[in-house]
Amino acid sequence: MSVPEKENSVPGSKKKLSYSTALKKISNFCAYQERSLFEVRVKLEDWGLKPEEVDKLISRLVEQDFLNEKRFVDSFVRGRFGLKKWGKVRIRQELKMRQIPNDMIMEALDALDEVDYEETLHFLAKRKWKLTRESDLYKKKAKVSRFLLFRGFESDLIKEVVDKLATA
Repeated sequence: MSVPEKENSVPGSKKKLSYSTALKKISNFCAYQERSLFEVRVKLEDWGLKPEEVDKLISRLVEQDFLNEKRFVDSFVRGRFGLKKWGKVRIRQELKMRQIPNDMIMEALDALDEVDYEETLHFLAKRKWKLTRESDLYKKKAKVSRFLLFRGFESDLIKEVVDKLATA
């Protein structure tokens, strides 16, 4: 059984790509799914490209509309809320890790439908409440609250929902 090439390589020795090869590869990388500027920059730097080449490639990707931060943020917010059922706090943190400007994050989060947001919170809370096998009401509320906090919902909304479930 052979060892993968990456594990055999000498640490610190990066295989440098040519500009044209890098352009093809990074275009495919961006065409596959929406990417942030930060993700693309990190990928290009990992390929061993010089900072000037990285900047040149990024500006080329922006010109050709392969790379669009606004489109990425909108897609990310829709996907993380719609599919993964994440709250605004967690989505905001994930976008900050990708070095997205705060105003762009706020604009995308404000675009979320408040009714859908609250319905999702209620749905997740009810489901977790039913699945939590805990006789002590205080511990049950804490477990459900922790679950919803991990999902990224705001603590004041969580408190309201959990208190309603506890009294129902």
